[in-house]
Amino acid sequence: MRQARIKVDANEGQAVYHCMTRTVNGERLFDDVAKEILRKQLWQIADYCGLEIITYAIMANHFHVLVRVPQKPPLTDAELIRRYRVLYPKPTKYQTARFEVIQTLLKSNHPEAIAWRDRQLAMMGDLSPFMKLVKQRFSVWYNRTHQRYGTLWAERFKSVLVEAKAGVMRTMAAYIDLNAVRAGLVDDPKDYRFCGYAEAVAGRKFAQEGIVQLVEGGRAHHWKWTQSAYRETLFGKGSAPREHKANIDAAELEKVIKSNGQLPLHQVLRCRVRYFTDGAVLGGHSFVQEHLGTYQKLTGTRSRTAPRPIPRVADWGDLTTLRGLRRKAFGT
Repeated sequence: MRQARIKVDANEGQAVYHCMTRTVNGERLFDDVAKEILRKQLWQIADYCGLEIITYAIMANHFHVLVRVPQKPPLTDAELIRRYRVLYPKPTKYQTARFEVIQTLLKSNHPEAIAWRDRQLAMMGDLSPFMKLVKQRFSVWYNRTHQRYGTLWAERFKSVLVEAKAGVMRTMAAYIDLNAVRAGLVDDPKDYRFCGYAEAVAGRKFAQEGIVQLVEGGRAHHWKWTQSAYRETLFGKGSAPREHKANIDAAELEKVIKSNGQLPLHQVLRCRVRYFTDGAVLGGHSFVQEHLGTYQKLTGTRSRTAPRPIPRVADWGDLTTLRGLRRKAFGT
């Protein structure tokens, strides 16, 4: 059964989402070349759609992206043309001629121009068109260059609505940036070139702007200070670099949680908490409570969609999910 998706109307305000999607059968299809193409397409399509990538991680059989969808602003025709050109950085003669025709028609507000404008606006400021376009364009490239056909992705993407607070977003971002560490590919996330943190450390401005949003007061400080604060979260007092060699037994974790024990953030992230991909909403109690009614309308009280409580961890403060709140509210 499809997981109910919760989205905030971009006309009413901004929202942050964690999205994840896997290859068909979970096959490890992506080499470094494919990962690089997907990395570039993520930034390219985010620019076209008017979304902000906070961080991401591209693995051999799936990718994660933490993205902010801002409130929809009014867009001029000049901005629409600029964004449209972003999708075609090396236009053919036909595409160049098409740009010129579109610009001419827009000046006269021709009916065809109005229809073109509406089509572009429908693709912007919305999470679903962004992910659809990323998956479609990458699939076309991958199938063409690997002499294959058919679907590349296993299913529709999963998404979690994340409260737009630095502490909550930082928790989610750390989970994403530590993917390569948990997989045993690197000891330090900065050494895995296909994640937002590594790209930011390498000096990419857009990637740094995303990381800055994860630290309280980050915008008021130098990048060096900001990345140091985020790095402390990633490493968890120096033990995170060895995460792929560690193992937290699920039964032991449950015992600690039931005994109201405290767990450091890096240990919780190591357990690959399912709420980061299946939890519908992640945030403080009041933020999740705000979306509880919407989730109830979408899912009803079916037992298979009933929430499970997320660990209460000191490092997370008031962080919780819809799973747990529904249990309290509906006794499921």
